[in-house]
Amino acid sequence: MVYMWKSRRRQRVSFDRNSSKVLSSKNIAKYSKWGFLGIVGLFIFLIIALPLMSFGLPSPDKVVRREGFSTKILDRNGKALYDIFDNERRTPINISDMPLYLKQATVAIEDKNFYTHSGFDILGTIRGLSRVFTRGYAQGGSTLTQQLVKNVLLSSERSALRKIKEFVLSVQIERKYTKDEILQMYLNEAPYGGTAWGVESASETYFGKNAKDLNLVESAILSGFPQLPSKYSPYSSTPKAYVGRTTDVLRRMREDGYITKDQENAALSELPEFKFQTKGSSFKAPHFVQHVQKILEERYGASVIEQGGLKVTTTLDLELQEKAQEIVAEEIANVEKQRITNGAVVVLNPETGEILSMVGSKRFDDPDYDGQVNVTTALRQPGSSFKPFTYASALKEGYTASTMVMDVETTFPGGEGLPDYNPVNYDGKYRGPVQMRYALGNSLNIPAVKFIAMVGIKNVLETAYEMGITSLPPTKETLSRVGLSLTLGGGEVRLLDLTGAYSAFFNGGTKAELIAILRVVDNDGKVLEEITPKRGKKVLDPQYAYIISNILSDNSARSDAFGANSQLNISGRQIAVKTGTTNDKRDNWTIGGNPQRAVGVWVGNNDNSPMLNVASGVSGASPIWRRIILESLAGL
Repeated sequence: MVYMWKSRRRQRVSFDRNSSKVLSSKNIAKYSKWGFLGIVGLFIFLIIALPLMSFGLPSPDKVVRREGFSTKILDRNGKALYDIFDNERRTPINISDMPLYLKQATVAIEDKNFYTHSGFDILGTIRGLSRVFTRGYAQGGSTLTQQLVKNVLLSSERSALRKIKEFVLSVQIERKYTKDEILQMYLNEAPYGGTAWGVESASETYFGKNAKDLNLVESAILSGFPQLPSKYSPYSSTPKAYVGRTTDVLRRMREDGYITKDQENAALSELPEFKFQTKGSSFKAPHFVQHVQKILEERYGASVIEQGGLKVTTTLDLELQEKAQEIVAEEIANVEKQRITNGAVVVLNPETGEILSMVGSKRFDDPDYDGQVNVTTALRQPGSSFKPFTYASALKEGYTASTMVMDVETTFPGGEGLPDYNPVNYDGKYRGPVQMRYALGNSLNIPAVKFIAMVGIKNVLETAYEMGITSLPPTKETLSRVGLSLTLGGGEVRLLDLTGAYSAFFNGGTKAELIAILRVVDNDGKVLEEITPKRGKKVLDPQYAYIISNILSDNSARSDAFGANSQLNISGRQIAVKTGTTNDKRDNWTIGGNPQRAVGVWVGNNDNSPMLNVASGVSGASPIWRRIILESLAGL
């Protein structure tokens, strides 16, 4: 009995073993079948599906950007002022201008196998695709080549299909371009935060320098941004997040043998208190840049300016510009208690009309008084600074600097239906018989009105217009709205025009055709325009220009009104200068110069409210003018 039970038990065990072997064989066969089908499917996908899919993909040639580059505005010495762009500020550079540390840091943190793979990382791709089944979208595992494809050729959509497209294009690009070409394209296309795309724009934005001048720390900082620029940018809501990210970059660089432990530690010590360029400080000479942009858009169109990658060399002297801006801010701060809140400056080369400096307000980014308004191109009343055009017209009519005129109380008939006109001098006094030289030098009002009455309003308008006052053409419409008070500033002019018109007095009578742009080169290096500054056409007889300039530089001729040691007297130099103040003290001007430099200054308030107290030749525009004319003539 016992024997039979044991025998049956051995048979059952043997049967179970045989059954397990059969099941195991079946499973192997089953898995082999599915494996074979998978291999066949992958083969079909690679041989048929991928090529078919590639027909609907962008050409890999399009990875080389042909447009979408920002236009770079430079000063006359090649210093960067600003980049004009649509939505993305991008300036392409050659890989030879990218520092080694930057290239090494980027490869170390983004794609350590960049130089050995063929455009994709198998493990990274599998890891990325696996996210489809865990989070509903694919992410991660992208090589530099794949990131380049995503940035330039595909959308930022997260899906398995886009990953496949990315894979196909990456393989095609790897076959077509060298590794250095791919790295160059990536570094010119990567996002670095805000509007900064590409390392050159990023370097200028955050450090105020060209990418070729980046050191190890700066290279490591920038290399960490593309992964999540909205977080790692120091201008973001997490301004210190870059520290941890840069620490990772430096560690990777050390692990891959690019830097030593000592270099890593030295770089890490700089991170916590690293100083970035102030946000927005890369916008130099903003009013001038906007003036140039308007000119460019009129010539080439807005789309070309925003995406064509032009390089524009301007007439501006950035060093002088920054000094002038500083002087305006300092001097206005000194007189704000007198209700003077703003100032503007123009510096020209009177021989050629080149704009060397344009300060449109004391501070561009101040919202309290519309700092972005460019007062150099705004219409304001010039006060007595308009008088030289009246006296130049008188010279053309045969009057001389010694012509005598009576400075006495005078009533000028207003004409039919108009009130009489009774001008008064700034001090309410009368001086009797005075020569033109004395009358102009001391800025007497009654003699100026008598001279415009004698030579005619239209003649004065023609003289001013020919010299560059574009806002007062000698037309019937202008004549219908101005009268004898024109000579005292009864019309409106622009500081830029007024300074340009005065240049004819300083240069011997030729019109200063205002120039802001010297050279324009397109993205391919083709010169679109190049201007050689030259003297303009003659608009005033040289002897008349000399006489006006001589009177305005004669310190003794103005000493009764301004004193012998006013701000207008420049010791050791012959500088012609004229001031102007409107009767209601809303505008105060000083315009002056010599054959080398012309400087125009305005002070007042953008809201047109009156100043409390301003004295021409002592306060207001004159101190600003004096400092800037001396600065502009230094070394000449």
